[in-house]
Amino acid sequence: MAADLEMTEIHWLMDMFNTVDVGLVVLDRDYKVCVWNGFMENHSGLLPSAVKDKDLFDLFPAIDEKWFRSKSESVFVLKNRSFTIWEQQPYIFRFKNYRPITGKADYMYQNATFIPLTNTMGEVSHICIILYDVTDIAVNKKELEDLNKKLEQVSQTDSLTQLANRGHWESTLRQEFLRTKRSEGCSTLLIFDIDHFKKVNDEYGHSCGDEALRHLSKLLRSALRETDMAGRYGGEEFVITLLDTDKEGASIFAERLRQLIESKPVSYKDLEINMTVSIGFACFSNEFKDHERWIEAADKALYYSKNNGRNKVTAYDDIEVVK
Repeated sequence: MAADLEMTEIHWLMDMFNTVDVGLVVLDRDYKVCVWNGFMENHSGLLPSAVKDKDLFDLFPAIDEKWFRSKSESVFVLKNRSFTIWEQQPYIFRFKNYRPITGKADYMYQNATFIPLTNTMGEVSHICIILYDVTDIAVNKKELEDLNKKLEQVSQTDSLTQLANRGHWESTLRQEFLRTKRSEGCSTLLIFDIDHFKKVNDEYGHSCGDEALRHLSKLLRSALRETDMAGRYGGEEFVITLLDTDKEGASIFAERLRQLIESKPVSYKDLEINMTVSIGFACFSNEFKDHERWIEAADKALYYSKNNGRNKVTAYDDIEVVK
């Protein structure tokens, strides 16, 4: 009777071992497979008899062997459990993801627990790896992170021009002001606006005005370096932070931008509308107590351009004598 009950319990254990919805793998000290449950068979397509006593890394060459051995050796030597999560290592075994709900993932995301198994001498002769399918959790978290990134981008972007909006651009300028002051660098702030833009809106309508702003923004983006930050300051006024750029470099950039805009008219319906811009710029100075004084300096240079013929570039340093 006791023997029958014991056999029944063993049958139950084997049944649970093969049907439980986690992977169970036992490896010996040479990383040869000793135990391989139903979960592993179903997802790998390999029967227990096909993997028994085979080298794990020969069976699955996609496993990061260096990382896996490092993780396992601490379990063998220290006799402590070890854990890994999908954020650190997306998966150990590269199993295809067949779950329709999480079809956006090509492979199964996995968490794992490494457990030391001791022999009668108290030595760790084997390790058991419990593998958890966490694809649902991983995909949901990644989708949420992607959504948050998109929301953050939307909150920082001017919807019409796709440039940085005023709040985001000014925040980056504040950081650049502090960085340049600390490093004694030579960044430059440039401000420009479209000459006689009100006339464009009045003669051709606000839809044309919007197209003009989009057109100018594309030209601006094409002229920027990767390190520069451009934004829409408001209305038809734009700003650019030129990182690590001195007066000579800023002057060359500003003149090139002015000529580019002048040479590329806006196409609106059957019309070709010429545009020009007035530009002012100010190099960083320790005289500026904060980033707002920096903006004011560049703004003064802009208005000097506007009041002295438009379609020109003015450096703040060049108008100091008349301030």
